[in-house]
Amino acid sequence: MKVLLRNPSREIELAGRRSVNSLLAELALPREAHLVIRNGTLVPGDADLAADDLVEIRPVISGGA
Repeated sequence: MKVLLRNPSREIELAGRRSVNSLLAELALPREAHLVIRNGTLVPGDADLAADDLVEIRPVISGGA
């Protein structure tokens, strides 16, 4: 699968299937601080990711005044 990471932007290729939670654990990224988008759709932590998926991982950003 192709994984696009933001902040800092980079792209990695991973072989095989895995769940969202296991992917984030493998990348040492906390689940509660990241959004995972599979083929353009936001997915939950227990979603399965296929080898041919395009996955984007974005940090959760909050703010306001």
